[in-house]
Amino acid sequence: MIYLDNSATTKPFPEVIDSFVKVATDYFANPSSLHELGMKAERLLAQAREQIAAMLRVKANEVVFTSGGTEANNFAIKGVAWQYRRRGRHIITTEIEHPSVAEPCRQLEELGFEVTYLPVDRNGRVSAEQVERALRDDTILVSIMHVNNEVGTVQPIEEIGALLARYPKTLFHVDRVQGISKVPLDLKKAGVDLSTISAHKFHGLRGAGVLYVREGVRLTSLIAGGGQEMRLRSGTENVAAIVAMAKALRLAMERYEREIDRLKALKDEWRTALSAIPEIEINTPRDGAAPHIINFSLKRGMKPEVFVHELAKSGIYVSTTSACSSKKKAPSKTLVAMGLGEDRAERGIRVSLSFDNTSEEIAPAVAAMKQAIKTLSEVTG
Repeated sequence: MIYLDNSATTKPFPEVIDSFVKVATDYFANPSSLHELGMKAERLLAQAREQIAAMLRVKANEVVFTSGGTEANNFAIKGVAWQYRRRGRHIITTEIEHPSVAEPCRQLEELGFEVTYLPVDRNGRVSAEQVERALRDDTILVSIMHVNNEVGTVQPIEEIGALLARYPKTLFHVDRVQGISKVPLDLKKAGVDLSTISAHKFHGLRGAGVLYVREGVRLTSLIAGGGQEMRLRSGTENVAAIVAMAKALRLAMERYEREIDRLKALKDEWRTALSAIPEIEINTPRDGAAPHIINFSLKRGMKPEVFVHELAKSGIYVSTTSACSSKKKAPSKTLVAMGLGEDRAERGIRVSLSFDNTSEEIAPAVAAMKQAIKTLSEVTG
């Protein structure tokens, strides 16, 4: 098996699964319970919070556990909207956000909020100047992703944060789901108020995520109940998955320190190999993109979903667009926003790497791609 769909989800580290099983088996009590077993679970939860805070270089009381990236993004956007709606009802985001940012914004529009969707350039990037031009007196939130999940473009988060430092009434949310453990970002230095990560993108388990909430920022809760997570997010915490997430983040950060140069070189090898296939056009920009995502389009007439299934027959796994949208028959909104046209945007394929991938996988995977293209060409005539 050659797994090239790591932006959709990563394979959990074995140590992470071991950690989950240990906690789920031995420390299964509710961390809100007063008895000793509950207190042990609570201590594990507190320890995981401190560990994750240290790795993110933030305070422990700024780490709010969620069920993953989608909940965290919804919480950030809607939580700000409801909390600060008397201050203003204007939000700024981009045309290429993940659905878990774009859809909450659309829901808020139906409730009377105004949303400005910033266009991107040919490389899929927005600028701080665009954000500044879009700012208004009633702008309460700017939400811009760190790394685009489809093409890998890195946004100028530090520059936008420096700009927004001059606008203290406007909060800054960054969806960091694709960037964490692959592209460094100092949340404090970048002036980020809210930021999202999800465990299963860095070899943790699905069902655990984090919303960083800068001290002093207030949010209206979306999930009301027993008042867990500092009264911000009610519901019994998934202690086993959270402890496993802390371990996954530590291991992923260690892999970054040791292997980031190898991953960058591996991406370059992949890009060279894919560029040599005549039926493929690379969409990911050469510069200013994350080290693990390469997006390309097949030649006209080839259906990407059929290409994905052909590769899967050989045990090679890639995806079309974002995993959250891949089952919808629609062109990639990111590629359309980049000005590549709907036709090319309908034929997008994403290869996404992790530190587990190797150079030895390239030759057999490329051979399978060439064979899949040949098969599709024969079918389409």
